[in-house]
Amino acid sequence: MLRSLYSGVSGMKGFQTKLDVIGNNIANVNTIGFKAGRVMFKDILSQTVAGVTAPTDTTGGVNSKQIGLGVTVGAIDTIHTPGSAMTTNQVTDLRIDGDGFFAIAPDSDTIDQPYLTRAGNFTLDPTGKLVTSDGMLVMGTAGTPITLDLTTVTAFTIAQNGSIIAVNQDGTSSITDQQVAVVKVANPSGLEKIGGNLYRATPNSDPEGTTVDYAASLASDTTRGTGAIISGQLEMSNVDLTSEFTEMIVAQRGFQANSRIITTSDEVLQEVVNLKH
Repeated sequence: MLRSLYSGVSGMKGFQTKLDVIGNNIANVNTIGFKAGRVMFKDILSQTVAGVTAPTDTTGGVNSKQIGLGVTVGAIDTIHTPGSAMTTNQVTDLRIDGDGFFAIAPDSDTIDQPYLTRAGNFTLDPTGKLVTSDGMLVMGTAGTPITLDLTTVTAFTIAQNGSIIAVNQDGTSSITDQQVAVVKVANPSGLEKIGGNLYRATPNSDPEGTTVDYAASLASDTTRGTGAIISGQLEMSNVDLTSEFTEMIVAQRGFQANSRIITTSDEVLQEVVNLKH
């Protein structure tokens, strides 16, 4: 069989994967804290039909002759560039201006290895805990869920370093011992997407492992490079529709070109079959 036939098939599979990723990006164009993905290709091992000849004192060298065997997906990367800010004026809506992630614990048993997220659309539950829309716990730098005593606190604000400043019933303000944690990840692209705007730490995301050091997870920390927390704002998706539609056209044309390779190879094979008549 012709090598071009299988090369065309590999190209169609690759561009189909690219279209899948582009479709997911466009579907999440308005998802809070979403990070777009991209597909990178690499060529498959080439078949050598003639080797290299080294040069001598009397003759020149000869290059090898190689025929490529198609393409495959080299990587599907997550682009962790910041999304645009959307002002909501809701105190519990938080945005990280810079690097870092919020630490989210599904329950009290998973505090040491929490999920990570850039989506800061949080709320207070009736017990005073700061939670996600799914009821997961937002962790603080003390290694415990952020919790306010609603019997004494009438209002509160959140500073850029994550500290919660409470307004008491007597009208006085005081800094509480609650501080929202911002976790710095050495390799954000190594995080695993698990849905619900959440990431799971992996051995490739941080050399220190998947356990979070809450004492070092401070917001607006210049030594660790974490971003500041902006209250009353949310980070939108970083999907650029202009780029996505351009890449969609490229992927579509690439798919069509590879399908033409298959039809042309089929026509050549048909001619070979017809030689016997």
